[in-house]
Amino acid sequence: MAIAFYLDANSMVSEIIALAQRLGQQLKAQEIKLATAESCTGGGIAQAVTEIPGSSEWFDRGFVTYSNSAKIQMLGVKAQTLACYGAVSAETAREMVAGALLSSDADAAVAVTGIAGPGGGSEMKPVGTVFIAWQWRGEKPFVSGFLFSGNRGQIRQATVKAALEGLIGRC
Repeated sequence: MAIAFYLDANSMVSEIIALAQRLGQQLKAQEIKLATAESCTGGGIAQAVTEIPGSSEWFDRGFVTYSNSAKIQMLGVKAQTLACYGAVSAETAREMVAGALLSSDADAAVAVTGIAGPGGGSEMKPVGTVFIAWQWRGEKPFVSGFLFSGNRGQIRQATVKAALEGLIGRC
C-alpha cells in the first residue's frame, strides 16, 4: 500500500510533504505537540509528518483506528455515537479528536474518518465523504465535512492534505 501512496500522484505527495514541513516549523516554534487519529487515511497524516527530520520534537503519536472497536478502545468514541451517526460522521470525528488529546501528551490533534472507496458508499454518504476534526487542548473541536473525488489513493491523499492545511490554518 505504501508504494501506491507514493505512485498515485508525485506532485500531490510533494505538496503534502511541503505542508508537513511548514506545519512542523509552526508547531516547533510554538512548542506545540501534535497527535493524529486516523481511519480512512490509515496513518497517512502520521506518515507525512514523520517524513520531516526532527518531527519527534513536535509529533507525539498517531492512532490508526480503522475499526469501530479500535475507535472505542483507543479513543473513547461512544458505541452510541457510532450506532446513531455512523463511523463516518462529524460526531465520530469530534469524539476521535477529543480522544486523541485525552490519550496523548499532545497540545493539538487532528482526526479523520471517511469513505475512501471504491465501495462502502451510500446515497447519503457517497465514496469521498470525509469528516476532519481539529482541536487544541482546552478548546472546543472544529469539524468540517468534505466530498473528495477520485480513486481510493486520491481521496486519501486529498484528506491528508486537507488535514494538514487545517492544522496550519489554526496554528
